[in-house]
Amino acid sequence: MVEPTWALPHNGLEVSIDIGRVGRVSTSLEGRRVLLVEDEAMIAMLLEDMLGDLGCQVVGPAYALAPALALAAGEAAIDVAILDLNIAGRPVFEVADALRARRVPMVFSSGYGESGLRDVDRGAPVLGKPFRAGDLAAALREALGAPTA
Repeated sequence: MVEPTWALPHNGLEVSIDIGRVGRVSTSLEGRRVLLVEDEAMIAMLLEDMLGDLGCQVVGPAYALAPALALAAGEAAIDVAILDLNIAGRPVFEVADALRARRVPMVFSSGYGESGLRDVDRGAPVLGKPFRAGDLAAALREALGAPTA
């Protein structure tokens, strides 16, 4: 079965995102609080829907670096974060550093793969755009150290 996709402009490139849904089943992700940092509103909305389908609670979303940093460095309970590698043309590294200081695992999201990561960020899961809900779930489980199957 072919899952529907949406094509969205992303920094001058066209990004297709599969919007396949997963059913609400008990997973290791149920109830997890996920900080979502994504500057493209449509992509953020799709991620919110996917995370909701996985039973996660979204913290944010943050569409810009300042609010993302405030959430990452603040007192909000966060189990894991999804960080778009490039927020309005600027790298998300300051947010990643604040989360790392709190020992919050993270997943990077990028249309460019791992090429934009710093050495300190290598080893974190990277979701290459486009991705499916199953890819998102596997990356989150990997970041949390849970089984990916």
